[in-house]
Amino acid sequence: MLSRYHAVFLDRDGVIKRMRDDYVKSWDDFGLLPGAVEAIVRLGRSGRDVIVLTNQSAIAQRLVTLEVVDEIHSRLASLVAEHGGHIRAFLICPHSRDEGCDCRKPAPGLLLRARDELGARLADAVMIGDQASDVEAARAAGCEAILVNAEDDELSLSTGCTSVRTLVDAVDMICGD
Repeated sequence: MLSRYHAVFLDRDGVIKRMRDDYVKSWDDFGLLPGAVEAIVRLGRSGRDVIVLTNQSAIAQRLVTLEVVDEIHSRLASLVAEHGGHIRAFLICPHSRDEGCDCRKPAPGLLLRARDELGARLADAVMIGDQASDVEAARAAGCEAILVNAEDDELSLSTGCTSVRTLVDAVDMICGD
């Protein structure tokens, strides 16, 4: 039963914001998905910790600075707060795909950081992502996963996890609607 989850990990790109052909380099590029802010607010109001986990290789590629990414996340957190919600933390992997770090999803490092730094109970957590790498990271850390934007039936079948169309649908499942 999904209502038991205390921590909800959200991937950023494709879950909270629209996917782009290039990288987000400013708030103006962010492009929130419909209902995303309200869904995050609802998770927080239900007593769950909301933690955003995101790979940001644009930092390693020097397309954007860590400070700009932090500013974007601060603006998202402020927008959620204006609506009565709360994002507990943003944990990012700033490394490129070929650096071999332990934090770039599908590695579980960001989830393990949430456990170690924030006290998140991974057995009572769910990761909401839009890629197989999100599901793999969750499973490696002992979490459940929900795949959103699962228009690719083959991806949904290959991950073997619950799949829904949007973050709003995932939150409906978690909150019991």
